[in-house]
Amino acid sequence: MDKRGLLAQTPVFSLIKQKKLRFLGSTPAKTRTTPSRMISVIIPAHNEEHYLEKTLEALSRQEYGWFEVIVVANGCTDQTVEVARGRCHRLIVLSQKNLGVARNLGAKMARSDLLIFLDADTLLEPDALRIIAQEFSNEYAAGTLKGQPDCSRFKYRVLYWLKNFVHWSGLHGGSSGVIVCWKKHFVRAGGFDEGLEVRENSHLIRRLLRFGRYHFNSRVSATTSMRRYDRQGCARMCWLWLKLWFQSWFGDLRARRYETVR
Repeated sequence: MDKRGLLAQTPVFSLIKQKKLRFLGSTPAKTRTTPSRMISVIIPAHNEEHYLEKTLEALSRQEYGWFEVIVVANGCTDQTVEVARGRCHRLIVLSQKNLGVARNLGAKMARSDLLIFLDADTLLEPDALRIIAQEFSNEYAAGTLKGQPDCSRFKYRVLYWLKNFVHWSGLHGGSSGVIVCWKKHFVRAGGFDEGLEVRENSHLIRRLLRFGRYHFNSRVSATTSMRRYDRQGCARMCWLWLKLWFQSWFGDLRARRYETVR
């Protein structure tokens, strides 16, 4: 990670230590899995008061017993910080909105070797962390889970079937609200490009693949909000992603801004 860039660009922030490092949740002890490695779940959140609580509740139901949750609230003007307070192990509050800075800072604060970057509107199944810990081995450098929409409309099911097929087939190493990687590889790759607002996930994964293979985990799902597609239209969003994919290979996306949809 470029530490000079991080220090120069990171807005004023406060770090709120929430809880000692231990299991966070309500799953009965007899149903939890004996952990094989610790996991750090990093959640960047900008004005996510309506989604973050459910995301954190899903983490509290994990069968796995050894993980930390780091929420990085960046540039929030709503109740996101209040929602996160008391529901995560570590809460970082940034004064300005910047997804790349939030993720990089969360990774820097992480205490484990295995990182999961989780979108604030994405829900993990109860066995997700257990399966990731079991299957994400040292041969892999980046990965994601099978994605599914948070509503059952036919066009969204088709969209996610295609997206999952592209990830499974290796045609494109992308994310479905979840990126899994090793911290050592993340640091060597330079972390997220803090100047990118679009295609930043694919940009990171492409650099991580210098260190190992891409892993698409189809055994467990991540359920993501379809709010952007509902607001802007499915056809328009598909065309936008196709255009951005092309531009990412033959142009510079640094000047491209990503509209906030809440």
